[in-house]
Amino acid sequence: MNGLLTDLYELTMAAGYFAAGKQSDTGTFELTVRRLPRNRDFVVVAGLHHVIDYLLNLRFTADEIAYLRNLPNFRNAPAGFWDYLADFRFTGNLFAVPEGTVLYEGQPVLNIQAPLIEGQIPETFLLSAITFETLVASKAARIAHAAQGRNVVEFGTRRAHTPEAGVLGARAAYIGGCAGTSNTLAGFRYGIPVMGTAAHSWVMSFASETEAFRELQKLLGDRTVHLVDTYDALEGTNKAAALGSPLWGVRIDSGNFLELSKQVRHILDEAGLTEAKIMASGDLDEYKIADLVANGAPIDAFGVGTELAVSGDAPSMGAIYKLVEIESNGEIRRTAKRSPEKSTLSGGKQLFRYPDHDILTLHDECVSGAEAMLKPWIIGGRLIQTLPSAEKIRARATASITPWPTPGRRTELSPRLEAVNLNPNQPSAPDADCL
Repeated sequence: MNGLLTDLYELTMAAGYFAAGKQSDTGTFELTVRRLPRNRDFVVVAGLHHVIDYLLNLRFTADEIAYLRNLPNFRNAPAGFWDYLADFRFTGNLFAVPEGTVLYEGQPVLNIQAPLIEGQIPETFLLSAITFETLVASKAARIAHAAQGRNVVEFGTRRAHTPEAGVLGARAAYIGGCAGTSNTLAGFRYGIPVMGTAAHSWVMSFASETEAFRELQKLLGDRTVHLVDTYDALEGTNKAAALGSPLWGVRIDSGNFLELSKQVRHILDEAGLTEAKIMASGDLDEYKIADLVANGAPIDAFGVGTELAVSGDAPSMGAIYKLVEIESNGEIRRTAKRSPEKSTLSGGKQLFRYPDHDILTLHDECVSGAEAMLKPWIIGGRLIQTLPSAEKIRARATASITPWPTPGRRTELSPRLEAVNLNPNQPSAPDADCL
């Protein structure tokens, strides 16, 4: 994994830590949801797989080190720093909530305990990896909820900010509740169901819609989905219905979906195709889908692209990655920001979950009858458990949002965590039961 895929100041700080003799200090860094995205009461966490792959494979090549040595920021960097980068590996610990977990404002997603430089350099990558996939998974959960049991297929790669973002977004959308994706590489890489048949160009390449539909049926059989609105949706549906089975159904990609879907359903039923389904796609989001469902549109599935792939209404998330604790020469010092509106809580933390509320504690506290949400994934630079499949993560996410989480869920602070943040330099003995 490319060591330069980070902000420059992460590397200048790394050189500065080395020059100051702090490379042997141990830091605890936390990635936290500081503020929820717009119109969100919670988020569905995704992106941990990318974080783990990054930490296990983070390296600096000779060419990358040579590039850094020529930058003005590193003019005074010690010679030993370049040898340090040449041998760089992540040797620390990663604790994180599993993907598919629902989190609320102010709750930690992960923490890293590692030599200071090893914990500092990953900041940029970790924030990007977690926030992007979490935003898409959270958007997908909202869209799937609006669909009320009807399948939603992710169609967003062509609108994603990069092709690779499309692949990662497809995975996140599946975790959040989509039934599948149009992205073939996402299907290959992550075992996600892939779906899709033909575009308008297929229909336009034939002299008639009937010929186009007939040839598609020869190829796809009972997986055939006719795109009926290349010219006129109702005429297209009549031609598709005249051909009959084998047929999965038809797709409408434009127009008044409520009225068209009712008319299309009537045509299919009159032709005896009562089992044929209707899919709608084209500029859909959770609000439009909820309105169609509420008004009785006979639509069986939805294809959602742009709004899902970029989390259109909330394309950013206020996540932060901060140093919360440092150990130097055997002494532990807790750290926090105190600036207005950007203050943080000091000390490494654990999040415990009850059915109706959560408790944020110091990392060495125990809470009875609750689940500790931050699980160990990497210890001493080694992966200690197998990553679950996308299907299993999706099942976790579904369980987390069923029933739909109530807004304003409480997150309490443990008495020890409150006391430490009133006086960060005051020693705080761990719970005897946790030793």
